Amino acid sequence: MPADSLYPLKLQPVYQTYLWGGSRLKEQLGRTDTPAGIVAESWEVTDRPDGMSVVQNGPLAGKTLREVIEGNEDDILGVEVESDIFPLLIKVLDAEKTLSVQVHPNDATAAEFGGEAKTEMWYVLDATEDAKVYCGLKKGVTPEAFRASIENNTLDEWLVTIPVKKGQAIFVPGGRVHAIGSGCLLLEVQQNSNTTYRIYDWARVDADGNTRELHIDQAMEVSLWEDKEPALYDVPEAERDETNITPILETPFFNLDRLILTEDMTLENDGSSFEVLFAVDGDVVLEAGGEEVTVEKGSSVLIPAGIPETDLSPVNPGTEVVMIRM
Repeated sequence: MPADSLYPLKLQPVYQTYLWGGSRLKEQLGRTDTPAGIVAESWEVTDRPDGMSVVQNGPLAGKTLREVIEGNEDDILGVEVESDIFPLLIKVLDAEKTLSVQVHPNDATAAEFGGEAKTEMWYVLDATEDAKVYCGLKKGVTPEAFRASIENNTLDEWLVTIPVKKGQAIFVPGGRVHAIGSGCLLLEVQQNSNTTYRIYDWARVDADGNTRELHIDQAMEVSLWEDKEPALYDVPEAERDETNITPILETPFFNLDRLILTEDMTLENDGSSFEVLFAVDGDVVLEAGGEEVTVEKGSSVLIPAGIPETDLSPVNPGTEVVMIRM
């Protein structure tokens, strides 16, 4: 793909209507294209057969992300991205109800036991006053005590509970037991994986008295019992310097920064990685490759790695943007 044909790509969200979702994607983020009823997730950037992004704007409109990447890996993904598919799955989650307790394999346990490795993080876009997440296990837990607590419906006694508020980040490496509590509106960034082992569902039953399927044996294989690293990260306010960029989280799997756009700025890219921008609290106008794109509050855009400079203009100064890159 010629470099001069690259431009910022707006992608059609892929919505998921799981029962734990709510209405904030429409009511709070202003989404007008959501399906009727409960909406739990918006897959913002996805290169998966079970949910594929489609370009909405410009000459590539109507093409899938897979079609755009094929044969153009360096230009779209970046010369240092060791993948021929988009390596991440980026979502917005509206948890009106508490999700089940889950765990995902990491690279090592996925290689040993199967499944797709999944390390993820959550950036809190909004939270009710009593919102919390469960992330990690308390000191002293053993596999035997863990399994017994599942059978006795007391697993919550072993879970680390973390109250959350807007602007915080929670890191969930593969193998860390976790659950998202009710009242959380989150931006989720994860490895491109859909392997989830459900451990515990709070003794809930459906209208017919049936419980949800659990994957306890698989979870026991991939859970990290000695995982004591911190999960919560309080992100400092961006310093008002010439860049207004503050790191949120740096990992071997993805990196996130917070941009505070007090005025117009130019985002430079050395070609090593793509960038995804998510507009947290205001509209931003992008110009690159001869295309002008407006990223509305609560939406995202993919900037191909081969675009050396992208001009950003906030509609209202002080707009917060989250930038995701490898």
